[in-house]
Amino acid sequence: MYKRLITSLLLWAAILGAPAAAKAGKRDRQIANRVAQWQIDNFGNYFSKGLPRSDQHWANGALYRGMVVWGETSGYKPCEEFVLTVGRRNGWRMGRRQYHADDICVGQAYLMLYQRHGDTAMLRPVLQRADSVIAFPAKTRLHIKARDGSKRWSWCDALFMAPPVYALLTRITGDQKYLQFMNSEFYAATAALYDPAERLYYRDARYIPKREKNGKKVFWSRGNGWCYAALAILLDTVPESDPTYDYYRRLFVEMSASVVACQDRSGSWHPSMLDPEAYPMPENSASGFFSYGLAWGVNRGLLTGSVYRKAARRGWKALCSHVDSDGRLGYVQPIGGSPASTTREMTEVYGVGAFLLAASEIVNM
Repeated sequence: MYKRLITSLLLWAAILGAPAAAKAGKRDRQIANRVAQWQIDNFGNYFSKGLPRSDQHWANGALYRGMVVWGETSGYKPCEEFVLTVGRRNGWRMGRRQYHADDICVGQAYLMLYQRHGDTAMLRPVLQRADSVIAFPAKTRLHIKARDGSKRWSWCDALFMAPPVYALLTRITGDQKYLQFMNSEFYAATAALYDPAERLYYRDARYIPKREKNGKKVFWSRGNGWCYAALAILLDTVPESDPTYDYYRRLFVEMSASVVACQDRSGSWHPSMLDPEAYPMPENSASGFFSYGLAWGVNRGLLTGSVYRKAARRGWKALCSHVDSDGRLGYVQPIGGSPASTTREMTEVYGVGAFLLAASEIVNM
């Protein structure tokens, strides 16, 4: 009797809550579409330091991925059309630096589009770049200040830029060499930069001895956002049957607890993970990546318990509160490598990419 009563109550709650959920979902989609369209309309007009950029610039890599994923999730056609236009305009080329992780980042979106359209022109430049790096790997110490240190993944952002490309190449081609190379370099970078006590990544080795004003270790929020989002992407790409899958899952679950612990009451994350008082403003590229990862983990059943679901929703609500009526996302830290203050006037393409990734999981959650 009690079981039937509880079942009936749950059913009625679902029925009564459905219109509100549908309304919220529609609102979320409208906001995400508005953010995407603003960025499409203003691509190349707003960016850090006022410097011109090529289509292959790493900052655009996160944007292109967010556009492709949101377009596929929402059906908002301008997103994919935008990335297709950019790719065709530059011949699907990579950045100029052969070994630099940043200069293969745009390849993520190109490979995703290749999977959808089967156009080998989208695949060929990415494949050639990865093949050349694997055939002649960099022989340098894994440290950002080592000679040719940027030729290996010696800064935590690199774990978002390059690994998803190599993992996806194995899925596309069936050749394990890409995944094997990725695993080897990811393990090395994590051994050098991951703090097992705090369960967060240092931006690079220079920050390990540094401390914030409150005496805490320096963990750059966006840097950890890059890493956290990368783990979600890899767990979506590496087969569960692969021996390395559990390694990435463990890292993701470990980081998730630290990510939630650093969220403020309004739902945002600050430029510094462990010193929010020194940087009291939100940082929405980090908030976007963290909200994405949390919602992704909930949707895949890797993060159980209401704390993660609530954190993802709070994060999304906070992000939406910083979107102007025209779709411009504010409080995005400019290009850098350490915590820095933000203002509502600051925006950046990688912040929009992170926002759209978050939207793609929130509407499914």
